[in-house]
Amino acid sequence: MAFVQFSEVSLAFGARDILKGVSLNLASGSKAALAGPNGAGKSTLMKIVAGLLPPDSGERAVQKGTRVSYLAQSEAAFRDGTVREEAETAYREIEDLLERYEELGRRLEAADPADPKLAALVEEHHAIHETVEDSGYWRRSDRIREVLTGLGFAEAELDRPLAEFSGGWRMRVALARVILENPDIMLLDEPTNYLDLEARDWLEDYLRAFKGGFLVVSHDRSFLDATVREVHELWNGRLSLYKGDYTNYEKVRARELETLFASWERQQEEIAKLEDFIRRFRYNESKAALVQSRMKQLEKIVPIEIPEGMKKIHFTFPAPPKCGRIALSTEGLDKGYGAKNVVRDLSFQVDSGWKVAFVGPNGAGKSTLMRLVAGEDADYSGTLRLGSGVVVGYFAQDVADRLSGDLTVEQEAETVCPTELLPKLRNLLGAFLFRGDDVHKSVRILSGGERARLALLKMLLRPANLLVLDEPTNHLDLDSKDVLLDALRRFEGTVLFVSHDKFFIEGLADRVLELSCGSTPRFYPGDYGYFLGKKASLDADAAAAAGTGAPARDEAPAASRSWEEDKERKARLRKLRRREEEILARLDALAAQKAAAEHAMGLPENYSDGAKAKKLSDGIAALEREAASLEAEWAATSEEADGLEG
Repeated sequence: MAFVQFSEVSLAFGARDILKGVSLNLASGSKAALAGPNGAGKSTLMKIVAGLLPPDSGERAVQKGTRVSYLAQSEAAFRDGTVREEAETAYREIEDLLERYEELGRRLEAADPADPKLAALVEEHHAIHETVEDSGYWRRSDRIREVLTGLGFAEAELDRPLAEFSGGWRMRVALARVILENPDIMLLDEPTNYLDLEARDWLEDYLRAFKGGFLVVSHDRSFLDATVREVHELWNGRLSLYKGDYTNYEKVRARELETLFASWERQQEEIAKLEDFIRRFRYNESKAALVQSRMKQLEKIVPIEIPEGMKKIHFTFPAPPKCGRIALSTEGLDKGYGAKNVVRDLSFQVDSGWKVAFVGPNGAGKSTLMRLVAGEDADYSGTLRLGSGVVVGYFAQDVADRLSGDLTVEQEAETVCPTELLPKLRNLLGAFLFRGDDVHKSVRILSGGERARLALLKMLLRPANLLVLDEPTNHLDLDSKDVLLDALRRFEGTVLFVSHDKFFIEGLADRVLELSCGSTPRFYPGDYGYFLGKKASLDADAAAAAGTGAPARDEAPAASRSWEEDKERKARLRKLRRREEEILARLDALAAQKAAAEHAMGLPENYSDGAKAKKLSDGIAALEREAASLEAEWAATSEEADGLEG
């Protein structure tokens, strides 16, 4: 079995310990996520696994013949050539093997049958043949086309120069190259950052069917839930393993963090009391012994550390200005570029307070429609009206290019921050990943992603009642997405948005506008789940009508399942949710019992008595086995319940 593993790996940058005795094993069949707060060192760990960065200490082992491919967050190494030619570089190693294969063939033809090295040559010759066959090299043209089109390229674009494409599209080529290498282990650092929904769906399907192993970092919960079976969390330099999908990891981790935060708060209270006592009586001679005692207690306390990214932050929008019932309406809206019609005959109405997701493939006109609504482009035909009193806040994909100057991040945010939010501005900057000294950076030296985050925060700080958000989550981590999603849910105004994050869409949208290339737009008066079900029903009807000439299908759609079936589904769902609550309650009880037993193990009268110590140890082991069994049951129960709910 192919594998990459390392043990007791440590790494420090200056005075900061990034990794502290970390161990990890990735093998064929590993479907793993790497999680942790922003700045924990996930990308650094990826580079060590890939063999690109040596650790300060520890061992890295790779099974002989194991092929490892690594996708970094940003890719700089591209040749001058077309999209297809760059993708074909994935087969350079195979081409080298073919040269070796030809050389071995010539040596075998001329070899003496009695040569003792002959068997080794034959074995190597055969191994190369098998490797080349497994790589799909002889079918590479079809495979390259399949992967590139799966990741969103049109066939007509495959022979265009790569230099003509944006950085995001070049990253898709880099991802295609890793996939085409067909390695034993893939290391993917945020592969979903530049993918739309269709390309993410394709990548999900690919990873589910992938026979090798992979370790992935992603800020897309839905993507992770669909692809991974275990989560490795990097936290305070340590690596912990959680079995199950990402949702299960978050639920288990939430319980652990609740206990951790409670312990941290108790410790902070204890430290505050000790420091207060020392401060009040430091110069009181009659209390000198007590002060010395408190100082020794303070020195012995081992601080509980909570990384900045784990501290939850809540963001509340400024109150939106009052406006009329209708926020936006269009009638016969058309927009084209030259001979290409992007938005065609679009008529719909948005009421104040609605949260509308714009969905559709690349080129369907989502960003174009966003610009029209925001007033950035007035070159259209038809009618587009904003309601009475509507004030627009607009976040564009290219907003990073609009920020410049010598102000610091904090000063730039202060230029638009309402007075009542100024005391909370540092926390808000932290929610958008500007922490510590980052707030003192000059805007001029920020990266594109940092500028986009700052521009998004600035837009959200301005009072508006119609937010037009074009991919606002692209440069945010999971915690920041949660902050934004929570704030938008509670926002009393109207939101029109485009996002490629399914979890974000599912959590926010209560209406969906579907745009498609060359087809009439469709407005769905329901959330994202309703949209998916209704779209499947309409597409099936259209397919049936096209195939038979009939307007309907023989089989009823899911949306029209019978009342009895729906009743049974809801009853089963209630039963599963009750069982989830029972399991969680039992897990909490087990955790309390385990903590009490571990405390008892530390008492001298117990650890000095072999029989008592063994009884307590056996009891703790039994509690851990029961907890593991319940967590597995909870994961299965939750998965079934989520499926029924969807």
